[in-house]
Amino acid sequence: MANVCVITGGGSGMGLETARNIAKDVILVITGRTLAKLEHAKTVLEEEGHEVHLITCDVSSRRDVHELCLLAASLGTIKTVIHAAGLSPTMAEPEQIIRVNAIGTKNVNMEFYKYMDQGGVIVDIASSSAYEAPGILVKHQIYEMAEYDEDNFLKHLKREAQLPPDDYNKSGMAYTMSKNFVVWYAQKCAHEYAAKGIRVVSVSPGLIETDMGTAEVEKADFARKMVEMTCAKRMGRPEELGYAIATIADERNGYLCGIDVLIDGGASTGKKFKK
Repeated sequence: MANVCVITGGGSGMGLETARNIAKDVILVITGRTLAKLEHAKTVLEEEGHEVHLITCDVSSRRDVHELCLLAASLGTIKTVIHAAGLSPTMAEPEQIIRVNAIGTKNVNMEFYKYMDQGGVIVDIASSSAYEAPGILVKHQIYEMAEYDEDNFLKHLKREAQLPPDDYNKSGMAYTMSKNFVVWYAQKCAHEYAAKGIRVVSVSPGLIETDMGTAEVEKADFARKMVEMTCAKRMGRPEELGYAIATIADERNGYLCGIDVLIDGGASTGKKFKK
């Protein structure tokens, strides 16, 4: 059977650029919320020689993710899942951000685990913002609830998101905490799924020149300061992240698991050397 790679958020940005770096003999399944973006991405990828199937999917819906799994499994052996779908602070209110970023990751990992076997890999896309989560708010016992008490998990993260004084920063806190969850959850899954031969790793990009990243830089001073903290004083390019993510997902990286790969251009270390 042919090998299948599923990419959520595959209609644009890092998701699309990752798809362009997947081997041509692998069947691609791209998904997202906007059909027009997916159709455009399918055209681009097919022109480059890929076999592509598309389906709209809201990853915060367990039913939608299950339907995505069924489509992918009908095409061949699901070897790679790259979960790049997500919402940033400028895009949504706190609850929707938590549902898509955090609960969406839980849904993707739990559903695809059922359909994947030895040699499979799941790459969950987090964010460098995960490292900005206030330690006092990071409660792994709450994170554990995501799998068995989704409503209570959501309630706790929504409450934390209300701490900042204004709407944008409330969404920013929801984003930070949801991505901190993604890093933790990928590591949890890595140790649990290893018994089945499935590798799990997360990737935390810094600010990237996508519509999402550009909107954050235009909106927030701290985002612009993050760019200045990078070694090259610029945002990352989608094609740079796409290559990195595809490389991390490559089966030859079999010992890369249970860890977060931070790709932020040095912004996280720039604070130490700023004069």
